[in-house]
Amino acid sequence: MSRTLERVPNLNILIVDDEANIRRTMAMCLESEGHAVTGVDSGLAAIEATDRRVYDLIFLDLRLENENGLDFIPRLLAAAPSARIVVVTAYASIESAVAAIRSGAFDFLAKPFDPEQIRLIARQVGAFRRLEHEVTELRSDLDRVHPEQDFQTACPAMQRAVEMARQVAAAEATVLLNGESGTGKTVLVRAIHRWSPRAGKPFAVVSCASLNPELLESELFGHIKGAFTGAVRDNPGRIAACEGGTLLLDEVGDLPPPIQPKLLRFLQDREYERVGQSITRHADVRIIAATGADLKQAVANERFREDLYYRLNVIPICLPPLRERREDVSTMADRLLAVLNQANRKHVEGFTADARATLQDYRWPGNIRELRNVVERAVILCRGARIGTEHLPEELVGPRQLVRLGDPVPLSTIEEQHIRRILASALSLQAAAEILDVDPATLWRRRKQYGLE
Repeated sequence: MSRTLERVPNLNILIVDDEANIRRTMAMCLESEGHAVTGVDSGLAAIEATDRRVYDLIFLDLRLENENGLDFIPRLLAAAPSARIVVVTAYASIESAVAAIRSGAFDFLAKPFDPEQIRLIARQVGAFRRLEHEVTELRSDLDRVHPEQDFQTACPAMQRAVEMARQVAAAEATVLLNGESGTGKTVLVRAIHRWSPRAGKPFAVVSCASLNPELLESELFGHIKGAFTGAVRDNPGRIAACEGGTLLLDEVGDLPPPIQPKLLRFLQDREYERVGQSITRHADVRIIAATGADLKQAVANERFREDLYYRLNVIPICLPPLRERREDVSTMADRLLAVLNQANRKHVEGFTADARATLQDYRWPGNIRELRNVVERAVILCRGARIGTEHLPEELVGPRQLVRLGDPVPLSTIEEQHIRRILASALSLQAAAEILDVDPATLWRRRKQYGLE
């Protein structure tokens, strides 16, 4: 058997059969492989089960008592679109097999069956699920390269952070990453997911600062069709989509107060409801939170729940800003140069001594993200063998000539410079938004527009 089928992630499996002995036998066979198994005796009970949990694989008996299993395939696929349905029957025929496949079934299994057939189907579905997750990851990173993912560092504070991340990866505890924007929080969380037993399951990021409270709640917990204006179809939400995996709540300090108790409940009990629906659902998702804000101060200011803070802050990891990692700037710039050379089909050999000294002396308010942007700009502009100071932005090589009020420039130029300065000095996006008196979602879009994201 291939390694692909042997190294299969654990699955959530639903068995729908009106014979208790068959449910029990199949469950024992699958649970011995490490899968989580639920058994029900009817199609209606199966629909109710999919309302409460996300399933990867459903074994569906074709002839249930007073029910036709084929009739439930479309309904089960609507309730659990990512599940593979395998029809099981003692009345196998070519016609019934074709009808099942046409209805959306993944496979067809005739009774009596050998336990190894059940295990093989689970391994095949597990392999498909893992490949789907890998494709999703590759698509999300298709236009992005992360040379900082090797986490080579000479900075003691960063070494401690990476070592702590490696230690907690195998645990299930909630992790809270604290660090300024651009310090690599998302990159480190992705690494924690890759190092963890959940690596074969989904990973997703939800930005708590980029959506209004209503949309953010729907993004997290999902909604049903008609729950609000514009809800034209069911949305399972990121929690359901990350079943068995990891969900990063980025800028969790900006989580709106109405959603905070709902997140607290999920962290405590792994229970939640979709918007517009009263059915309580369960999910096995590891939550990791990241923020650039001072959550203790937010608690003191009554903007963040104290009980939620302690639930999130089980294992805190602090990422130092790049200005406190002077020993890493030069080597990080070299690694970025190698990657960005390849991405831009260039052959720049390195930096001049003056350019390297300039990079070393700059305070990097935008941290690693800003360093990457600076190196990428220099690679594109450089026509010679080495990057010089002439290829670096003005704010690096000398005092930036800021536009003054009354200068004959567009209003948008003044707005951009002001927003850049506030973002560089504020502790978090929420703090910057309060200084500028704008909505955090608006500021988030401006930050992305100006290349600070």
